[in-house]
Amino acid sequence: MWPKPLPNHWLMGNTIGVSVDGQDHVWIIHRGASLERMETYAQQNPPASECCFSAPPVLEFDQEGNLIGHWGGPVEGYDWPDSNHGITVDYKGNVWIGGNGRGKDPKLYHDNQVLKFTQEGKFLMQIGHPNQSQGSNDVDNLKGPAKLFVDKATNELYVADGYGNHRVIVYDAETGKYKRHWGAYGHKPDDTNLGRYNPDEPPAQQFRNPVHCAELSSDGFLYVCDRPNDRIQVFQKDGAFVKEVFIAQRTLGDGSVWDIAFSKDPQQKYIYLADGANEKVYVILRESLQILTSFGDGGRQPGEFYGVHSIATDSKGNIYTTETYRGQRLQKFAYRGMGPVTKLDQGDVWPKPAAK
Repeated sequence: MWPKPLPNHWLMGNTIGVSVDGQDHVWIIHRGASLERMETYAQQNPPASECCFSAPPVLEFDQEGNLIGHWGGPVEGYDWPDSNHGITVDYKGNVWIGGNGRGKDPKLYHDNQVLKFTQEGKFLMQIGHPNQSQGSNDVDNLKGPAKLFVDKATNELYVADGYGNHRVIVYDAETGKYKRHWGAYGHKPDDTNLGRYNPDEPPAQQFRNPVHCAELSSDGFLYVCDRPNDRIQVFQKDGAFVKEVFIAQRTLGDGSVWDIAFSKDPQQKYIYLADGANEKVYVILRESLQILTSFGDGGRQPGEFYGVHSIATDSKGNIYTTETYRGQRLQKFAYRGMGPVTKLDQGDVWPKPAAK
């Protein structure tokens, strides 16, 4: 079983981010408040039963699936997100967290900040402040930041921003100083309401919400998840547009492009893309952006997905996914090498259907 059961009658809620650090420890962030009341009877006052409690928001697992670290939550001195979203452990071992809480007004996004911590949970820095965003060209605040990445070459922080804004924004990861930002195709972003995505219309010239990931490849290209537009857009570090690809282009609603991770070969030959609407992970050839295959299907059994939200890889090539909504879990897919893809390799990866 991986991971192993949590101690202390702890449960995970919406599991909304995953990252792997330099020691191949797996980090997740989840939302305890998303658990149903009957799931947390033990933490009521007075307790209504022996089980259970929401686990701390940030959990660290070793390669064997043991829980070896836990922390997080509101503390005086920084603004913990109302609804945490995304976790990244950078090349120095720092832990970054975003958020997409709406606050009291459902039309707005109250979480306008990102947080930086040590691996032990010591607070280091905050960029932005709750309920202060002035829109997609405000350089001091975010608006529902979804995911973060730190460039080892420049120590720059890239933020997929996000649920309320329509951009990628870059800061100095040490000082928090603003560097640059851009929207779809490298345009200056604006906050025009584009309406619902229509696959029969020309491609949108701005990102829709949410801009859900921003991942930098080892050769210096930034891959951005424009989730409700069903596309990945690729940029140079300065925001110059390179190319795009559409994935399951007729996916409506939540969209198909939720998160990506790269394979761990030196060339990062493959992209693994989590699609939480169609409940699968695509394997994409990074150079051509051609879909090679996919695995997974909707369901609650091992190898199936319910809202597959985030994805990461370790140094051995293993893949880790987390699931939001009622999925509420972390799964590990063990790397077994490369080989021909057959029909039996599609859909559920376990259990395999009987051969015909």
